Amino acid sequence: METVQARVLIEGRVQGVSFRYYTQRKAIELGLTGFVRNLSDGRVEVVFEGEKETVEQMLRWCERGSPHARVDSVAVYFEDTITPFHGFNVRY
Repeated sequence: METVQARVLIEGRVQGVSFRYYTQRKAIELGLTGFVRNLSDGRVEVVFEGEKETVEQMLRWCERGSPHARVDSVAVYFEDTITPFHGFNVRY
């Protein structure tokens, strides 16, 4: 299986709606590593690392987001270099 790393920028009502918590929970459920954090401009940044099919499944989840989120856009950037992560963390 091919391992990939994707950097994702999510816009919409994604802060103050437990988006980071739900993202972490789903990523751990799928066995992905990486991190999620709020950005000062109101977006959420996420980095996922794992098998390509699993990362693509997580990207589809990001289009809907957490129960109270409103996702307006999802920008995905696949990284050339894979940085190994230990677990999936919320960064502050």
